[in-house]
Amino acid sequence: MNAIALQIVATGALVGVAASTLGTFLVLRGRALASDAIGHAIVLGIVLVWLATGATSGPLQLVGAAAAGVATVWIADALGRTRRVADDAAIGLTFPALFALGVLLLNVYARDVHIDAHTVLLGEIGFVWLDTVPVFGVAVPDALLWLSVVTLLNVGFVATFFKELELGTFDPALATAFGFAPGALGGALLALTSVTAVASFDAVGVVLFVAFTIVPAATGYLLVDRLARILWIAAGVAVASSVLGYLAASAADVSIGGGMAAATGVFFALALAFGPRYGLVAQRIRRRSERDVHENRALAVHLFQHAGTREAGEENVVGALRDHLRWSERKARDVVARSLDAGWVDRDGERLALTERGRAAAREILHPERRDAPSAR
Repeated sequence: MNAIALQIVATGALVGVAASTLGTFLVLRGRALASDAIGHAIVLGIVLVWLATGATSGPLQLVGAAAAGVATVWIADALGRTRRVADDAAIGLTFPALFALGVLLLNVYARDVHIDAHTVLLGEIGFVWLDTVPVFGVAVPDALLWLSVVTLLNVGFVATFFKELELGTFDPALATAFGFAPGALGGALLALTSVTAVASFDAVGVVLFVAFTIVPAATGYLLVDRLARILWIAAGVAVASSVLGYLAASAADVSIGGGMAAATGVFFALALAFGPRYGLVAQRIRRRSERDVHENRALAVHLFQHAGTREAGEENVVGALRDHLRWSERKARDVVARSLDAGWVDRDGERLALTERGRAAAREILHPERRDAPSAR
């Protein structure tokens, strides 16, 4: 990669780490949609700050836009507390209205100003290297500088309050009992999410910001159960998506931001398919294994109930399994083969008989209450 490519990838990686660090807690708290609400609401904050001060960038825009994002979530929470609408519906009602108001104000009062909805939503990460500031005599992209500060702020916040955030995420009542103020930490989390959205929008746009906030965290959740590991995986997915998304977009000559967002989707799809616990393949294997166990148990019970009876010669044969257990011939032979391998069954031609291990398993299935009962002497 050349210097320009490195600056573009580094910008995407910083957005990814900053957003996914906070997004992990939003996803685990069931507040992932809040990032989308904040990302759209900052349009209103940007135009209101410009109308009040004339500033199109800088600290005032950062504070104003961040305040608009927090206000959006606060309004949505207030609607949710009325219990007239569900929490997710409250967010869905709030941010489109505020985003639409921001777009209207832009079109009415700011047509000749370099602020538009397209810039906020999509950005153009491919041009970050054009807007630079000197740092110790070196020209550094302005977006890269701001995002470095925001990333350090987010990572420092999570590292400092990790235990409090973890307990507030999984057990808010207990966190309150311990005096951790989960409500205040939740507000700080949303405020930092708003700041991250504002710092990101000029370079990568809201769409990529939302993708980096939600998708890497959701990917980590599919792979592991420990919060610290989810955070590491989310950051890794964000960085890898920035690199692979840039390479793919450059090769296909398409949007770089779109390529990075699509790369996060690829990682999520892989985790969804092949995750060790929640992946579709693992679940299918687990269900198949459980089905095999149930079929082995059904065979053991069938043989146990007919063992020693006059009809045992007719019932405890492979052919009878098709009629009594409604199994196909192939399935019957597969179950018998598995039971032989498990040491539950002995076979003499077509006749089947339980081993001592098989009889013990059958007794446990039929009389589970006797398993832990003390033996009579």
